[in-house]
Amino acid sequence: MPTKRPIPPLYGGYCQTDEFSENKELTHVGPGTPGGEYLRCFWHPVALESEVTDVPLVIRILSEDLVLFRDLVGRYGLLHRHCAHRRASLEFGKCEFRGLRCCYHGWLWDVDGRLLEAPAEPANSSLLNRVRQGAYPVEVFRGIIFAYLGPPAKRPRFPVFDTFHSPNTEMIPYTSDYPCNWLQIFENAMDPVHSVFLHTRVNGPSFSNTWGEMGTKEFYKTKSGFHYTNARRVDDKIWVRVHHIILPNFGQAGAVLTMDGKSERYFGRPVFTRWVVPIDNENSRVIAWANFSDRSDYAKKEWMTPETIEVIEGGELRTRSVDEALRKPGDYEAFIGQGQITSHDEEHLATSDKGVVMFRKRLRTDIRNYKDGISPYQISEDIEAPIPTYAGDNVLKIPISESDDDALVLDVSRHVIQSLIKGDTCRGNDRDKQIIRDMKAIQSL
Repeated sequence: MPTKRPIPPLYGGYCQTDEFSENKELTHVGPGTPGGEYLRCFWHPVALESEVTDVPLVIRILSEDLVLFRDLVGRYGLLHRHCAHRRASLEFGKCEFRGLRCCYHGWLWDVDGRLLEAPAEPANSSLLNRVRQGAYPVEVFRGIIFAYLGPPAKRPRFPVFDTFHSPNTEMIPYTSDYPCNWLQIFENAMDPVHSVFLHTRVNGPSFSNTWGEMGTKEFYKTKSGFHYTNARRVDDKIWVRVHHIILPNFGQAGAVLTMDGKSERYFGRPVFTRWVVPIDNENSRVIAWANFSDRSDYAKKEWMTPETIEVIEGGELRTRSVDEALRKPGDYEAFIGQGQITSHDEEHLATSDKGVVMFRKRLRTDIRNYKDGISPYQISEDIEAPIPTYAGDNVLKIPISESDDDALVLDVSRHVIQSLIKGDTCRGNDRDKQIIRDMKAIQSL
Protein backbone atom coordinates (compact mmCIF):
# COMPACT_ATOMS: atom_id res chain seq x y z
CA MET A 1 0.00 0.00 0.00
CA PRO A 2 1.27 3.52 -0.79
CA THR A 3 2.32 5.62 2.17
CA LYS A 4 -0.35 8.10 3.20
CA ARG A 5 0.84 11.67 2.84
CA PRO A 6 0.54 14.04 5.77
CA ILE A 7 -1.83 16.93 5.13
CA PRO A 8 0.29 20.09 4.80
CA PRO A 9 -0.66 23.15 6.83
CA LEU A 10 -2.35 26.16 5.26
CA TYR A 11 0.19 28.48 3.71
CA GLY A 12 2.40 25.41 3.78
CA GLY A 13 4.45 25.95 0.66
CA TYR A 14 7.65 25.50 2.68
CA CYS A 15 6.53 21.94 3.49
CA GLN A 16 6.01 21.03 -0.18
CA THR A 17 9.37 21.89 -1.74
CA ASP A 18 10.88 18.42 -1.89
CA GLU A 19 12.19 17.41 -5.31
CA PHE A 20 10.59 14.31 -6.81
CA SER A 21 12.01 12.29 -9.67
CA GLU A 22 10.01 11.31 -12.74
CA ASN A 23 8.70 7.80 -13.25
CA LYS A 24 11.57 6.61 -15.44
CA GLU A 25 10.02 3.21 -16.00
CA LEU A 26 7.21 4.83 -17.98
CA THR A 27 8.84 7.98 -19.32
CA HIS A 28 12.33 7.01 -20.48
CA VAL A 29 12.49 5.76 -24.08
CA GLY A 30 16.14 5.21 -24.99
CA PRO A 31 17.76 1.90 -26.00
CA GLY A 32 18.14 -0.44 -23.05
CA THR A 33 15.54 1.28 -20.86
CA PRO A 34 12.46 -0.79 -19.90
CA GLY A 35 10.05 1.62 -21.56
CA GLY A 36 12.25 2.11 -24.59
CA GLU A 37 12.62 -1.60 -25.24
CA TYR A 38 8.87 -2.08 -24.92
CA LEU A 39 8.10 0.77 -27.33
CA ARG A 40 10.49 -0.76 -29.86
CA CYS A 41 8.15 -3.74 -30.20
CA PHE A 42 5.77 -1.63 -32.31
CA TRP A 43 5.67 0.23 -35.61
CA HIS A 44 5.82 4.02 -35.24
CA PRO A 45 5.36 6.85 -37.74
CA VAL A 46 8.63 8.75 -38.07
CA ALA A 47 8.06 11.39 -40.76
CA LEU A 48 5.85 12.59 -43.58
CA GLU A 49 6.73 11.73 -47.17
CA SER A 50 6.58 15.43 -47.94
CA GLU A 51 9.50 16.02 -45.55
CA VAL A 52 11.85 13.78 -47.53
CA THR A 53 13.58 15.50 -50.45
CA ASP A 54 16.60 14.68 -52.60
CA VAL A 55 18.89 14.92 -49.57
CA PRO A 56 18.78 12.83 -46.36
CA LEU A 57 16.54 13.97 -43.50
CA VAL A 58 17.91 13.85 -39.96
CA ILE A 59 15.34 12.55 -37.49
CA ARG A 60 15.38 11.51 -33.86
CA ILE A 61 13.07 8.86 -32.45
CA LEU A 62 13.21 6.89 -29.19
CA SER A 63 16.45 8.76 -28.38
CA GLU A 64 18.18 7.47 -31.54
CA ASP A 65 19.69 9.79 -34.15
CA LEU A 66 18.87 8.54 -37.65
CA VAL A 67 18.77 9.61 -41.29
CA LEU A 68 15.80 8.97 -43.52
CA PHE A 69 16.34 9.03 -47.28
CA ARG A 70 14.81 8.03 -50.60
CA ASP A 71 17.13 6.56 -53.22
CA LEU A 72 16.78 7.24 -56.92
CA VAL A 73 14.50 4.26 -57.53
CA GLY A 74 12.11 5.50 -54.84
CA ARG A 75 13.00 3.15 -51.98
CA TYR A 76 13.06 4.60 -48.48
CA GLY A 77 15.84 3.81 -46.03
CA LEU A 78 16.29 4.57 -42.35
CA LEU A 79 19.89 4.32 -41.15
CA HIS A 80 21.88 5.18 -38.05
CA ARG A 81 23.11 8.72 -38.52
CA HIS A 82 26.83 8.02 -38.24
CA CYS A 83 28.60 5.96 -40.89
CA ALA A 84 29.99 2.64 -39.63
CA HIS A 85 33.33 3.43 -41.31
CA ARG A 86 34.66 6.61 -39.66
CA ARG A 87 31.47 7.99 -38.05
CA ALA A 88 30.81 10.78 -40.55
CA SER A 89 27.20 11.94 -40.50
CA LEU A 90 25.13 10.43 -43.28
CA GLU A 91 22.99 13.57 -43.32
CA PHE A 92 25.61 14.76 -45.82
CA GLY A 93 25.34 11.57 -47.86
CA LYS A 94 24.31 11.40 -51.50
CA CYS A 95 21.14 9.58 -52.56
CA GLU A 96 22.07 7.28 -55.42
CA PHE A 97 20.37 4.80 -57.73
CA ARG A 98 20.68 2.17 -55.05
CA GLY A 99 21.24 3.38 -51.52
CA LEU A 100 23.03 6.26 -49.78
CA ARG A 101 26.69 7.12 -50.33
CA CYS A 102 28.72 8.57 -47.47
CA CYS A 103 30.36 11.87 -48.40
CA TYR A 104 33.57 11.12 -46.48
CA HIS A 105 35.01 8.02 -48.20
CA GLY A 106 32.26 7.03 -50.62
CA TRP A 107 30.97 3.91 -48.86
CA LEU A 108 27.57 3.04 -50.33
CA TRP A 109 24.88 1.71 -48.01
CA ASP A 110 21.75 -0.12 -49.09
CA VAL A 111 18.40 0.54 -47.37
CA ASP A 112 18.82 -2.68 -45.34
CA GLY A 113 22.29 -1.69 -44.06
CA ARG A 114 24.36 -3.78 -46.48
CA LEU A 115 27.65 -2.30 -47.65
CA LEU A 116 27.47 -2.26 -51.46
CA GLU A 117 30.69 -0.42 -52.25
CA ALA A 118 33.88 0.64 -50.45
CA PRO A 119 35.64 2.30 -53.39
CA ALA A 120 39.08 2.77 -51.82
CA GLU A 121 39.33 -0.90 -50.78
CA PRO A 122 40.47 -3.93 -52.83
CA ALA A 123 37.76 -5.52 -54.97
CA ASN A 124 37.90 -8.71 -52.91
CA SER A 125 37.71 -6.91 -49.54
CA SER A 126 35.82 -8.81 -46.85
CA LEU A 127 34.33 -5.53 -45.66
CA LEU A 128 31.33 -5.98 -47.94
CA ASN A 129 30.37 -9.19 -46.16
CA ARG A 130 31.10 -8.28 -42.56
CA VAL A 131 30.27 -4.59 -42.05
CA ARG A 132 26.69 -3.43 -41.66
CA GLN A 133 25.23 0.01 -41.15
CA GLY A 134 22.46 0.14 -38.55
CA ALA A 135 19.18 0.09 -40.49
CA TYR A 136 15.47 -0.23 -39.78
CA PRO A 137 12.59 -1.44 -41.99
CA VAL A 138 10.06 1.14 -43.14
CA GLU A 139 6.53 1.15 -44.53
CA VAL A 140 4.89 4.04 -46.37
CA PHE A 141 1.16 4.61 -46.20
CA ARG A 142 -0.80 7.58 -47.54
CA GLY A 143 1.94 10.13 -47.02
CA ILE A 144 3.27 8.87 -43.67
CA ILE A 145 6.51 6.89 -43.24
CA PHE A 146 6.51 4.26 -40.49
CA ALA A 147 9.46 2.35 -39.01
CA TYR A 148 10.10 -0.60 -36.76
CA LEU A 149 13.06 -0.17 -34.40
CA GLY A 150 12.80 -3.43 -32.46
CA PRO A 151 14.46 -6.87 -32.60
CA PRO A 152 14.45 -8.08 -36.24
CA ALA A 153 13.22 -11.56 -35.31
CA LYS A 154 10.19 -10.11 -33.51
CA ARG A 155 9.00 -7.67 -36.16
CA PRO A 156 5.18 -7.77 -36.28
CA ARG A 157 3.08 -7.26 -39.37
CA PHE A 158 2.42 -3.63 -40.13
CA PRO A 159 -1.03 -2.87 -38.63
CA VAL A 160 -3.59 -1.60 -41.12
CA PHE A 161 -6.67 -0.15 -39.39
CA ASP A 162 -10.04 0.40 -41.01
CA THR A 163 -9.67 4.19 -40.89
CA PHE A 164 -6.64 3.91 -43.19
CA HIS A 165 -9.18 3.26 -45.95
CA SER A 166 -12.14 5.43 -44.93
CA PRO A 167 -14.36 5.89 -48.01
CA ASN A 168 -15.08 9.41 -49.23
CA THR A 169 -12.56 10.79 -46.75
CA GLU A 170 -9.74 13.22 -47.44
CA MET A 171 -6.82 12.21 -45.22
CA ILE A 172 -4.25 14.97 -44.73
CA PRO A 173 -1.02 13.99 -42.93
CA TYR A 174 0.41 16.44 -40.42
CA THR A 175 2.87 16.73 -37.55
CA SER A 176 3.03 18.77 -34.33
CA ASP A 177 6.03 19.01 -32.02
CA TYR A 178 5.89 19.23 -28.23
CA PRO A 179 8.79 20.01 -25.86
CA CYS A 180 7.71 17.45 -23.28
CA ASN A 181 7.54 13.73 -22.58
CA TRP A 182 5.22 11.62 -24.73
CA LEU A 183 3.25 10.19 -21.82
CA GLN A 184 1.75 13.46 -20.59
CA ILE A 185 0.45 14.06 -24.12
CA PHE A 186 -0.91 10.63 -24.89
CA GLU A 187 -2.59 9.90 -21.56
CA ASN A 188 -4.70 13.01 -22.13
CA ALA A 189 -6.69 10.82 -24.54
CA MET A 190 -7.79 8.78 -21.50
CA ASP A 191 -8.99 11.90 -19.68
CA PRO A 192 -12.43 12.92 -21.01
CA VAL A 193 -13.04 15.16 -17.99
CA HIS A 194 -10.47 17.72 -19.11
CA SER A 195 -12.69 18.70 -22.07
CA VAL A 196 -15.39 19.91 -19.69
CA PHE A 197 -13.08 22.36 -17.95
CA LEU A 198 -10.06 23.15 -20.15
CA HIS A 199 -12.08 23.37 -23.37
CA THR A 200 -15.35 24.79 -22.03
CA ARG A 201 -16.09 25.89 -18.48
CA VAL A 202 -12.95 27.64 -17.22
CA ASN A 203 -12.27 30.14 -19.99
CA GLY A 204 -15.23 29.69 -22.30
CA PRO A 205 -15.90 27.11 -25.01
CA SER A 206 -13.19 26.18 -27.49
CA PHE A 207 -15.71 24.18 -29.51
CA SER A 208 -19.38 24.21 -28.53
CA ASN A 209 -21.11 24.72 -25.17
CA THR A 210 -22.23 21.09 -25.23
CA TRP A 211 -18.66 20.00 -24.44
CA GLY A 212 -19.17 21.47 -20.97
CA GLU A 213 -21.65 18.76 -20.00
CA MET A 214 -20.02 16.24 -17.66
CA GLY A 215 -21.62 13.23 -19.30
CA THR A 216 -21.68 9.56 -18.31
CA LYS A 217 -18.43 7.67 -18.89
CA GLU A 218 -17.58 3.98 -19.08
CA PHE A 219 -14.15 2.47 -19.74
CA TYR A 220 -13.59 -0.91 -21.38
CA LYS A 221 -10.36 -2.92 -21.36
CA THR A 222 -9.31 -4.83 -24.48
CA LYS A 223 -6.34 -6.98 -25.45
CA SER A 224 -4.86 -4.08 -27.38
CA GLY A 225 -5.75 -1.20 -25.04
CA PHE A 226 -8.98 0.59 -24.21
CA HIS A 227 -12.10 2.16 -25.59
CA TYR A 228 -14.54 4.29 -23.64
CA THR A 229 -17.83 6.09 -24.04
CA ASN A 230 -18.70 9.61 -23.03
CA ALA A 231 -22.49 9.97 -23.28
CA ARG A 232 -24.46 13.23 -22.89
CA ARG A 233 -28.07 14.28 -23.12
CA VAL A 234 -28.49 17.08 -25.72
CA ASP A 235 -32.14 18.14 -25.96
CA ASP A 236 -34.02 15.21 -27.50
CA LYS A 237 -30.75 13.49 -28.53
CA ILE A 238 -28.23 11.29 -26.78
CA TRP A 239 -24.67 11.93 -27.94
CA VAL A 240 -22.37 8.94 -27.41
CA ARG A 241 -18.77 9.80 -28.17
CA VAL A 242 -16.37 6.84 -28.39
CA HIS A 243 -12.60 7.04 -27.94
CA HIS A 244 -10.34 4.16 -28.96
CA ILE A 245 -6.82 3.72 -27.60
CA ILE A 246 -4.45 1.04 -28.94
CA LEU A 247 -1.19 0.60 -27.07
CA PRO A 248 1.31 1.97 -26.90
CA ASN A 249 0.59 5.35 -28.54
CA PHE A 250 -2.20 5.17 -31.15
CA GLY A 251 -5.52 6.88 -30.54
CA GLN A 252 -8.65 8.03 -32.33
CA ALA A 253 -11.58 10.18 -31.25
CA GLY A 254 -14.62 11.71 -32.90
CA ALA A 255 -15.19 15.06 -34.57
CA VAL A 256 -14.07 18.26 -32.86
CA LEU A 257 -14.59 21.40 -34.90
CA THR A 258 -18.15 20.68 -36.08
CA MET A 259 -19.65 18.47 -33.38
CA ASP A 260 -22.20 19.70 -30.84
CA GLY A 261 -24.42 16.64 -30.44
CA LYS A 262 -27.50 18.33 -31.88
CA SER A 263 -27.66 16.63 -35.27
CA GLU A 264 -28.28 12.93 -35.74
CA ARG A 265 -25.23 10.87 -36.62
CA TYR A 266 -24.81 7.13 -36.95
CA PHE A 267 -21.33 5.64 -36.62
CA GLY A 268 -19.45 8.87 -37.13
CA ARG A 269 -15.76 8.40 -37.75
CA PRO A 270 -12.66 9.99 -36.17
CA VAL A 271 -11.34 13.37 -37.21
CA PHE A 272 -7.79 12.42 -36.19
CA THR A 273 -5.90 9.15 -36.72
CA ARG A 274 -3.02 9.93 -34.41
CA TRP A 275 0.21 8.67 -32.85
CA VAL A 276 2.23 10.38 -30.11
CA VAL A 277 5.81 9.48 -30.95
CA PRO A 278 8.60 9.83 -28.36
CA ILE A 279 11.53 11.76 -29.82
CA ASP A 280 13.49 11.34 -26.61
CA ASN A 281 12.68 11.64 -22.92
CA GLU A 282 11.87 15.34 -23.13
CA ASN A 283 10.46 15.84 -26.62
CA SER A 284 7.60 14.31 -28.60
CA ARG A 285 6.02 14.55 -32.00
CA VAL A 286 2.43 13.95 -32.97
CA ILE A 287 2.20 12.36 -36.43
CA ALA A 288 -1.30 11.89 -37.75
CA TRP A 289 -3.91 12.16 -40.44
CA ALA A 290 -6.65 14.77 -40.22
CA ASN A 291 -9.76 13.15 -41.70
CA PHE A 292 -12.34 15.18 -43.58
CA SER A 293 -15.70 13.71 -44.49
CA ASP A 294 -19.36 14.15 -43.60
CA ARG A 295 -18.87 11.35 -41.04
CA SER A 296 -16.02 13.09 -39.20
CA ASP A 297 -15.24 16.81 -39.41
CA TYR A 298 -16.10 18.87 -42.43
CA ALA A 299 -14.75 22.26 -41.42
CA LYS A 300 -12.71 24.39 -43.78
CA LYS A 301 -9.98 22.30 -45.38
CA GLU A 302 -7.69 25.32 -45.62
CA TRP A 303 -7.14 24.86 -41.89
CA MET A 304 -5.34 21.61 -42.68
CA THR A 305 -2.23 23.11 -44.24
CA PRO A 306 1.41 23.27 -43.08
CA GLU A 307 1.09 27.06 -42.78
CA THR A 308 -1.77 26.78 -40.27
CA ILE A 309 -0.82 23.49 -38.64
CA GLU A 310 -1.29 25.07 -35.19
CA VAL A 311 -5.05 24.99 -35.75
CA ILE A 312 -5.14 21.27 -36.43
CA GLU A 313 -3.77 19.66 -33.31
CA GLY A 314 -6.77 19.14 -31.08
CA GLY A 315 -8.72 21.76 -33.02
CA GLU A 316 -7.07 24.59 -31.11
CA LEU A 317 -4.42 27.18 -31.80
CA ARG A 318 -0.95 26.15 -30.67
CA THR A 319 1.12 29.13 -31.78
CA ARG A 320 -0.21 32.20 -30.02
CA SER A 321 1.04 35.15 -28.06
CA VAL A 322 1.84 34.59 -24.41
CA ASP A 323 -1.09 36.78 -23.43
CA GLU A 324 -3.54 34.77 -25.55
CA ALA A 325 -2.25 31.48 -24.12
CA LEU A 326 -2.57 32.77 -20.56
CA ARG A 327 -6.13 33.95 -21.09
CA LYS A 328 -7.37 30.88 -22.97
CA PRO A 329 -4.99 27.91 -22.61
CA GLY A 330 -5.53 24.68 -24.51
CA ASP A 331 -4.08 21.19 -24.60
CA TYR A 332 -0.64 22.44 -25.64
CA GLU A 333 -0.34 24.66 -22.57
CA ALA A 334 -1.68 21.90 -20.31
CA PHE A 335 0.94 19.45 -21.62
CA ILE A 336 4.05 21.62 -21.59
CA GLY A 337 2.96 23.39 -18.41
CA GLN A 338 3.67 20.15 -16.53
CA GLY A 339 7.36 20.53 -17.36
CA GLN A 340 9.41 18.47 -19.77
CA ILE A 341 8.84 15.35 -17.67
CA THR A 342 6.15 15.57 -15.02
CA SER A 343 6.56 13.93 -11.62
CA HIS A 344 3.84 11.41 -10.83
CA ASP A 345 4.90 11.45 -7.17
CA GLU A 346 3.62 15.00 -6.83
CA GLU A 347 0.18 14.28 -8.28
CA HIS A 348 -2.98 13.79 -6.25
CA LEU A 349 -5.07 11.54 -8.47
CA ALA A 350 -8.86 11.54 -8.01
CA THR A 351 -11.83 9.43 -9.08
CA SER A 352 -12.14 11.47 -12.28
CA ASP A 353 -8.66 10.26 -13.28
CA LYS A 354 -9.87 6.69 -13.70
CA GLY A 355 -8.86 6.46 -17.36
CA VAL A 356 -5.36 7.80 -16.74
CA VAL A 357 -4.84 5.37 -13.87
CA MET A 358 -6.02 2.46 -16.02
CA PHE A 359 -3.68 3.44 -18.85
CA ARG A 360 -0.60 3.85 -16.65
CA LYS A 361 -1.29 0.55 -14.88
CA ARG A 362 -1.61 -1.31 -18.19
CA LEU A 363 1.49 0.36 -19.62
CA ARG A 364 3.51 -0.49 -16.52
CA THR A 365 2.33 -4.10 -16.61
CA ASP A 366 3.22 -4.50 -20.29
CA ILE A 367 6.66 -2.94 -19.78
CA ARG A 368 7.44 -5.25 -16.85
CA ASN A 369 6.11 -8.28 -18.68
CA TYR A 370 8.35 -7.56 -21.64
CA LYS A 371 11.32 -7.13 -19.33
CA ASP A 372 10.48 -10.62 -17.99
CA GLY A 373 10.39 -12.09 -21.49
CA ILE A 374 6.65 -11.80 -22.31
CA SER A 375 6.14 -10.04 -25.63
CA PRO A 376 3.29 -7.50 -25.80
CA TYR A 377 0.07 -8.25 -27.62
CA GLN A 378 0.26 -7.41 -31.33
CA ILE A 379 -3.15 -6.65 -32.79
CA SER A 380 -1.85 -7.02 -36.36
CA GLU A 381 -0.84 -10.62 -35.64
CA ASP A 382 -4.23 -11.49 -34.15
CA ILE A 383 -6.89 -9.64 -36.17
CA GLU A 384 -7.33 -9.68 -39.92
CA ALA A 385 -6.76 -6.36 -41.68
CA PRO A 386 -8.32 -3.91 -41.96
CA ILE A 387 -8.43 -3.93 -38.15
CA PRO A 388 -11.79 -2.60 -36.87
CA THR A 389 -11.78 0.55 -34.76
CA TYR A 390 -14.60 2.14 -32.78
CA ALA A 391 -13.87 5.85 -32.37
CA GLY A 392 -16.41 8.40 -33.47
CA ASP A 393 -19.70 10.10 -32.67
CA ASN A 394 -23.17 8.63 -32.47
CA VAL A 395 -26.06 11.04 -31.97
CA LEU A 396 -29.36 9.22 -31.57
CA LYS A 397 -32.81 10.79 -31.34
CA ILE A 398 -34.22 9.44 -28.09
CA PRO A 399 -36.76 11.38 -25.98
CA ILE A 400 -36.01 12.24 -22.37
CA SER A 401 -37.06 9.55 -19.93
CA GLU A 402 -39.60 10.72 -17.36
CA SER A 403 -38.42 8.16 -14.82
CA ASP A 404 -34.57 8.06 -14.91
CA ASP A 405 -32.92 9.77 -17.85
CA ASP A 406 -29.39 9.23 -16.53
CA ALA A 407 -29.99 5.49 -16.55
CA LEU A 408 -31.35 5.76 -20.10
CA VAL A 409 -28.24 7.62 -21.29
CA LEU A 410 -26.00 4.95 -19.77
CA ASP A 411 -28.08 2.15 -21.27
CA VAL A 412 -27.90 3.73 -24.73
CA SER A 413 -24.13 4.11 -24.49
CA ARG A 414 -23.83 0.40 -23.70
CA HIS A 415 -25.99 -0.53 -26.66
CA VAL A 416 -23.75 1.63 -28.88
CA ILE A 417 -20.63 -0.26 -27.77
CA GLN A 418 -22.37 -3.60 -28.27
CA SER A 419 -23.30 -2.59 -31.82
CA LEU A 420 -19.72 -1.58 -32.61
CA ILE A 421 -18.28 -4.84 -31.31
CA LYS A 422 -20.94 -6.87 -33.08
CA GLY A 423 -19.84 -5.24 -36.32
CA ASP A 424 -16.34 -6.74 -36.02
CA THR A 425 -17.54 -9.83 -37.89
CA CYS A 426 -17.71 -7.69 -41.05
CA ARG A 427 -15.29 -5.45 -42.92
CA GLY A 428 -15.53 -2.34 -45.07
CA ASN A 429 -18.92 -1.16 -46.29
CA ASP A 430 -20.67 -4.23 -44.90
CA ARG A 431 -19.49 -3.33 -41.40
CA ASP A 432 -20.54 0.29 -41.80
CA LYS A 433 -24.00 -0.67 -43.02
CA GLN A 434 -24.56 -3.16 -40.20
CA ILE A 435 -23.46 -0.74 -37.47
CA ILE A 436 -25.50 2.14 -38.87
CA ARG A 437 -28.53 -0.16 -39.09
CA ASP A 438 -28.02 -1.20 -35.47
CA MET A 439 -27.59 2.41 -34.32
CA LYS A 440 -30.91 3.39 -35.86
CA ALA A 441 -32.54 0.38 -34.22
CA ILE A 442 -31.33 1.57 -30.78
CA GLN A 443 -33.59 4.62 -31.16
CA SER A 444 -36.67 2.41 -31.05
CA LEU A 445 -35.67 0.30 -28.03
